[in-house]
Amino acid sequence: MLRPRIIPCLLISNGGLVKTVKFKSPKYVGDPINAVKIFNEKKADELIVLDIDATKKSIKPNFNLIKKLAAECRMPLCYGGGITTVEEAEMLVDIGVEKVAISSAVIENPLLLEKLVLAVGSQSVVVVLDILEQKNFLSKKYLIRTKNGTKTHNDELFSLVKKFQDLGVGEIVLNSIDRDGLMQGYDFELVEKIKPLINVPLTILGGAGSLEDIKKLFDRFGIIGASAGSLFVFKGKYRAVLINYPSLENKMKLYLNTIN
Repeated sequence: MLRPRIIPCLLISNGGLVKTVKFKSPKYVGDPINAVKIFNEKKADELIVLDIDATKKSIKPNFNLIKKLAAECRMPLCYGGGITTVEEAEMLVDIGVEKVAISSAVIENPLLLEKLVLAVGSQSVVVVLDILEQKNFLSKKYLIRTKNGTKTHNDELFSLVKKFQDLGVGEIVLNSIDRDGLMQGYDFELVEKIKPLINVPLTILGGAGSLEDIKKLFDRFGIIGASAGSLFVFKGKYRAVLINYPSLENKMKLYLNTIN
């Protein structure tokens, strides 16, 4: 049975845990293995780990590090970064990764998505779409970017989402570049537009600054994934590094008004 999910998102760069602002200025915030141990203790629903260097620099996934993360992780683990082949996805699943997140490779070659679904199962294939909002006086459009926000694609967001669903994707993660690291709230306008078009699990990432932001997401959109980075690695107005996650009691309060 599907339910709302609260999902920390950890960014990896050069083997360390970092946090960015609008996909820039990565700040080192600690050891990813230690972060996973803390999220185990706090019983996180799931965990997303994204290597922000891998695809941008055409580096293969760091299987040694991922194997250590998967062995330590006591919740479903989703990994993304540098995956370009079915064989790499199968290796990740074999070492304990429940979900394989992919972006650039399937935008450039959508048929790869179909092959991934056949190889590891729809439930294990996640497409991450990094979105940059572009405004002018008359309209607003959403640009899709890959390679850690450095490459822009011409694909239209809503058409691409439909195509990926038709090819069997198991989950879609929408990540707002404009809101990354700002902790000023999710892009509810984008979610409002895209939620009716999606019939697979949807996770929203980028902008959460408080548990109230997550509650608003659940109250408004029901069964959805609420992911965040800064919220779960920083504490207080001075953004001191402190791995945190809501208690079971607080999670139940966030779920209280979920639309079924």
